[in-house]
Order: sequence, then C-alpha cells, then structure tokens
Amino acid sequence: MPLKKSLILLTMTLLALAQGCNEQSTQTSPSSEVTPAVASRNSAAVDDKPAYGDMLINGSIGDASVLLPVLASDSSSGEINGLIYNGLVKYDKDINLVGELAEKWDVSEDKLKIRFFLKKGVKWHDGKPFTAKDVEYTYKIYVDPKTPTAYSTDFLKVTEFKVLDDYTVEAVYDKPYAPALGSWGQGMLPSHLLEGEDITKSPLKRHPIGTGPYKFKDWVTGEKITVDSFHDYFEGRPYIDRVMTRIIPDLATMFLELKALSIDQMGLTPLQYVRQTNTKWFKDNFNKYKYLGFGYSYLGYNLQDWKFKDKRVRQALTMAIDRESIVQGVLLGLGAVTDSPYKPDTYWYDQNVKKFPYDPEKAKQMLAEAGWKETNDEGVLLKDGKPFEFTIITNHGNDIRKNAAIIIQRDLKKVGIKVHIRVIEWAAFLKNFINKRNFEACLLGWGIGIDPSQIDIWNSKKTGESELNFINYQNPEVDRLLDLGASTYDRQERKKYYDKFQEIIAEDQPYTFLFVQYALPIINSRFHGIEPAPVGIGYNFTKWYVPKRLQKYTIQP
Repeated sequence: MPLKKSLILLTMTLLALAQGCNEQSTQTSPSSEVTPAVASRNSAAVDDKPAYGDMLINGSIGDASVLLPVLASDSSSGEINGLIYNGLVKYDKDINLVGELAEKWDVSEDKLKIRFFLKKGVKWHDGKPFTAKDVEYTYKIYVDPKTPTAYSTDFLKVTEFKVLDDYTVEAVYDKPYAPALGSWGQGMLPSHLLEGEDITKSPLKRHPIGTGPYKFKDWVTGEKITVDSFHDYFEGRPYIDRVMTRIIPDLATMFLELKALSIDQMGLTPLQYVRQTNTKWFKDNFNKYKYLGFGYSYLGYNLQDWKFKDKRVRQALTMAIDRESIVQGVLLGLGAVTDSPYKPDTYWYDQNVKKFPYDPEKAKQMLAEAGWKETNDEGVLLKDGKPFEFTIITNHGNDIRKNAAIIIQRDLKKVGIKVHIRVIEWAAFLKNFINKRNFEACLLGWGIGIDPSQIDIWNSKKTGESELNFINYQNPEVDRLLDLGASTYDRQERKKYYDKFQEIIAEDQPYTFLFVQYALPIINSRFHGIEPAPVGIGYNFTKWYVPKRLQKYTIQP
C-alpha cells in the first residue's frame, strides 16, 4: 500500500510479500452490508473511466499487533497503518521525497534546521483539524523514554522542536543528520485524543483515528481488519470504497481463496508465480507483477548464546550453507544470494564486500579451529562435551522460510551440526520469542530502507524488548560508522562509511545473509490504475479503481 517512511518499515517483512488470512469466503449474502454486484467481468465495456465503489480484499499471512505507528514494528500492522495515517513527507513513484501533510519545507544552509509548512484543511477521521500541535505531540511521544518504540533514533537527533504557528513547525539539530527529512514520514498522531494519556493503554491501539485515505471500521482478531475510504481525504476521496485485510496464516489456503475469487490480492510464492498461475484462467482474471523486492532474508544468531559468540563459528555456518541452492530450489531462481544488509542493485551496496562462498570443507576446518573437533556417536560436533545442536525458529505460513530452513538443516548436518526447526504462529512468534529474545537462531527478513541508515537494527543500544537489534549485536565501531553516515549529506562520503560498515558486518557475520527475492504480487484484473514504478505498485493506491461494469461489491455507508 502507500509508501510513507524513510524506512520501508523496518519490519519482520514477509519477503514473499505474502499477506493472507483464515476467514471464510467473503462472498456474503444480499442482506449483509457488503453484497456482490451483478455486473459481469465479460460484459461489453461501456465506460471504463475511474469510478468510486467496490472493495479490495487483501490476503495477509499475519494479523496486526497494534494500529498506532509509534508502537508497531511488524509488517502486518504497517500495511494497515499505511492506509490510516500520513506523515509530513512520503516517497513518490521514483523514490523521491515529496510533501504529504507538509505543503513544503525549507532546510537551512547549514543543514541544522528543517521548517515544515503544513497543509491547511486536513482533517482527522473524527472531523477535527490537523495542526502543528499534532506534529509536536508526535515528536514528543517518540522521544519520551517511557514510549516502547523501535523508531526513536531519528527524533532523538532533534535538539529543539518549535511550533511557530498553527501550520508551521521547525526541527533543530545540533549537527547535520542526513535521514532527518525522511524521518518525518512517520505517521502523525492525533494530539486531541492522546495527549495526557498512556499511549500503551490507548483505545486507539485497536480503534485508530488518522488523517489517511482510509478510516478504521472493524478488527476481528485473527480474521480480518476492515477500513473504509475517507471521503474528506485531503488528497481526494479514494476510488475503492473499502479495503478488507483477511488473515490467512497458510499460503496454500490463501491461494485456494484466490482461485475461488474470495480474495483479490496476495503475494505469490515462486511456485505459484511460475507454474500454478500460468494458465488462461489466471491470465484472464488476474494481473501479476514482478520486481526485486526491498528486503532480504537472513538466519540471525542470538549472540548471547554461547555457541555463536565466536565469529569463526558464524563464518563457518555461512560457508556450510548452500545459499544458491536455496535460491534455485526454493525460489525457483526468482531471487539472488546476498552478502549485505543492502539491496544488491542499489548505490549503497558494496560490490567488494567480503563473500563467504559455499565450502563445507573449509567450514569444518574453521569449526575445528574454534574448538569443535570431537564428535559424538551421532556424528554431531562437540566442544567441552557439549553437542553443537540448536533450533531455528521461523513463522508459520511462510513456506519459503520453512523450506529454506530445511535446506539449512540438511547442509549443517553435513558438517556435524544438528539443527531442529520450529515453526510458530506469527503473533506468538513476535511476542513470546523475538521480543523476549527467547531463541537460538531465527529465520526472518528485513525490509530495506530507501535511506541507508540502519541504526535501529545494528546499534548497540537498540537491544531492548521490542527494539530491532534482538540478536544483541554489539560493535562500537559499527555504532560510530552509522552515526557518521547519518551525519553527512555528502553522498560519496556517506557511501564510504556504509561500505566500511558492510565490511565489518561481513567479517562479524551476526547474520548469515541468505537472499533477496522478487516481490510477486497478484491482483484481480478488475482493478485498474495500477502503474508499476521503481518504488513498486502501491504508491498510488488511492487512484486504483474498478470500472462500474466490473464492480463486485456494493458498500453501504
């Protein structure tokens, strides 16, 4: 959906872009609020111009956790929040920053001040006006140490925040901060509803009110989240009247729902993209899209676990895993091996970053050097009498991750390491394992930001519960380089810092970087106005529409 932030949500992104649910079919009866319209897809085209109406049913593999952007750190919540809230800025189709709630801005010559001039006439979903007071509140809640947010870094760089009048604010920094402008793409919050309240107990966590193109309707936990178009939206009423996100934790089930025309959009697996949708019926009823995704998958090691404290062990693990086999066997070639936390086809990726190619014999040698020399009767390596045995956890419903874990399990067995695989339902996976640091190794994915700053993931101070450095990576030089990279606007100088950062990360191998895969969304062909661009397809979602003759659902106000 809409792309708003300087980071495309630093979330545990489901990299197949596979969003889905487990609700019964939404083909509801004529007596219900949403009823199927009678127009046939194949009827003669009378007038296919943009028209208001209809509903898009999106499949999501995981339920949202919280519908307040400041508290949300998962992709499922981010998808919904992106429809409900706006930032001061956003990225356009060509990945350029443009104004959203801000009409314009001025950056001082010394790069220490940004003055935002807010759009007038913007309303919250309850009809109250959006003003500078809301921006001030949003800033204050992000820097409040009592707020459990993963995104405070950018706002803590602000040394002074000024409200100059009802529609003008100014952020002051003590030194240049390159991600500063993009950071104001975080969703603004309604001060009139939240000020003076404990945000962690606010009813807005489940009943949000924003300024965005869609307003909240209902949320049935584990089943669906529904939002309706906000007719007074300042950028114009969205054409699609309703968006329903159905939670379907299993991709195979989701695909069956797609075939039954019970959902309109999902992210395909490579097998579904290459083979199962390559039929005349699918070509007549759906449009498929493919582009290298803004994210990567990785095997992350809990660095507080004794088995993973030696970097030689982590390097050996990477060399023992046949990552190209995962790309070809699991992704069917629709991806690429990666060795860095940056997208390989971007400016920030260091082409000279150290590689650890598949070499199981070298891996055995390195493990022996790290003290893993003896084996037990099962052929499992021992150190101080303890076996090299651990569990990889990943989330339920993502067959790509599960199958990748199976290949990793097979490969590590060859070098004397016993691996167990545990697949966990998404909400419990986050709450009870990731956030609690209750794991040995995890197979996950990150969204890759537009701006190269990655402080929230790698900084040594970002290890608290619900923060993003959940593997507990600690490296003062990385902290320094990320701070330097964020403190200069000069692109070439920034790249030097981030190249050095990649060099250190490659040497330390806190993750085994696995692959970047193609995003493979499929959307019912009755939806028009989709225009692929460098940023993807969701940037102009409010302009998607269904011609009157093809509309399937009638939405009652």
